[in-house]
Amino acid sequence: MFISRILSLGKCIPPQTSVEGVWLCQHVACNLLAYSHANNTSLRSFTVSCLNYAKARGLQKKKELSEKKLTRYFVDQRKVSVFGGRGGDGTCTFHSEPRKEFGGPDGGNGGNGGHIILKVAQQVKSLSAIVSLYRGNDGVSGRSKNCYGRNAAHTYIMVPHGTVVKEDGRIVADLSSHGEEYIAAYGGLGGKGNRFFLSNENRAPTTATPGEQGQQRVLQLELRTMAHAGMVGFPNAGKSSLLRAISNARPAVADYPFTTLNPHVGVIQYQDFEQIAVADIPGIIRGAHRNKGLGVSFLRHIERCRFLLFVLDLSTLEPWQQLEDLKYELEQYDRGLSERPFCVIGNKIDLPESKTNLVLLREKLKQYVIIPVSALTGANVQELLLHLRELYDGYLESTQIKGCVPVKW
Repeated sequence: MFISRILSLGKCIPPQTSVEGVWLCQHVACNLLAYSHANNTSLRSFTVSCLNYAKARGLQKKKELSEKKLTRYFVDQRKVSVFGGRGGDGTCTFHSEPRKEFGGPDGGNGGNGGHIILKVAQQVKSLSAIVSLYRGNDGVSGRSKNCYGRNAAHTYIMVPHGTVVKEDGRIVADLSSHGEEYIAAYGGLGGKGNRFFLSNENRAPTTATPGEQGQQRVLQLELRTMAHAGMVGFPNAGKSSLLRAISNARPAVADYPFTTLNPHVGVIQYQDFEQIAVADIPGIIRGAHRNKGLGVSFLRHIERCRFLLFVLDLSTLEPWQQLEDLKYELEQYDRGLSERPFCVIGNKIDLPESKTNLVLLREKLKQYVIIPVSALTGANVQELLLHLRELYDGYLESTQIKGCVPVKW
């Protein structure tokens, strides 16, 4: 009877059940059949709820990231306060044992405090995970019977490749290789127990020193290279929309200026598995080199890009004036910054007035290659990606000629 009930399970399997569900059902039936033979018992009727469970497992999908998590911005500088761990205290004790009146001092030393160490990790790309305050672990105090306190474990802060550490405006470390470490704050030394002060002159010392405080420093962390390419343009030129069109980055997009207040980085992956990082720099305004509208902080992001993408709004009058103003602001901030390899992108080509302005722009800027694109419709985006790859290949060749190591994303 129980055999017929087990075999009838195969008839209850719905035709749309997945292969995994059929296998699970057969596996349960075989186990029950073997159990009944071994114990010489009969089986009760059971349901096929295992099929529904298997079917539900097959329909599970990976949760999609929310828009808030996708719009996390890129951080290329951070101010950090670091405090090394405090050393453990030494202790003052004397050995006590029956029939041993003068056992002598046996107070142990305290353990050393933990260091704060910056370590380069290749998988880390941004300083966004760095918090503003780090405190090292404290050492353990000494105990009686000459027990020494345990040294505290060190605290490691993972930083990206190319992190520059500054203190009071001067560079104290340049972390440029994977696994490289820099001790940002030393932990304090452990105190000495009274056993340490035992001598021929003083056979019963009662002196014990406390542990030292750890080193305290305020450091400025900056990335030497933020991205391969940086998109430069005035507010509401469509830089964030263009970054969405060419990469998986999701910066906030709206129909008003200054939507982007922090840089975003998107990664473009080509068929040969080469990756190019493109940064969406917040829009700068005229007079940015005099720190108008947080101009200096925005221009600092551009300084950390290897080549530039000037994004012009073709829907405005005289778009060539935008390029002249942008190059002027870059040159006033840092001489030679506007001379880096660049290309000119004319955005919003889908608007009717943009086609007329594109003809005028090409007449004014005959010496430059202008790539008209539409971030909204995706028109001519493939040509932009090909030109971007040419700029990246030129960057690799220049670094090889100079004998430098190119930045790989």
